[in-house]
Amino acid sequence: MHRIPRHESKCAAYHGHRYAAEITCLAELDDRGRVIDFGVVKARVGTWIDDHWDHTAILMRGDPDPAIAAIAASNEAHGRPVYWMDRPPTAETLAEELATVAQRLLADTGVEVVRIRLWETPNGSAEWVATPSAHVRSEAG
Repeated sequence: MHRIPRHESKCAAYHGHRYAAEITCLAELDDRGRVIDFGVVKARVGTWIDDHWDHTAILMRGDPDPAIAAIAASNEAHGRPVYWMDRPPTAETLAEELATVAQRLLADTGVEVVRIRLWETPNGSAEWVATPSAHVRSEAG
């Protein structure tokens, strides 16, 4: 669950999505002909997603909505603390956040995380691409 403070439409209200993430890694092929075992990515990044983003609220620190404190307290009471972000939790900022986390979690594997595509809905996604200035873009179908 999240909301986008100051959003000009319905995303200002609390709502959820069925996110899906694509993580693209780059490296030389290993002696088995692969960049990285998919199970390693799933175990590390997938587990992090389950632990930090699944079945909880992803909210912006400093959001002025009066319900924030109650949501945080309720989640904490149910063992699912809020995941706090310093910026609005849009698909774009979530893609950037996941890129930062995935890079850290996979740092010792020898792969470089070069792209994150975060699907918010089946026809809407945001994409983070590793470049010297790390660009983010979004698409709607």
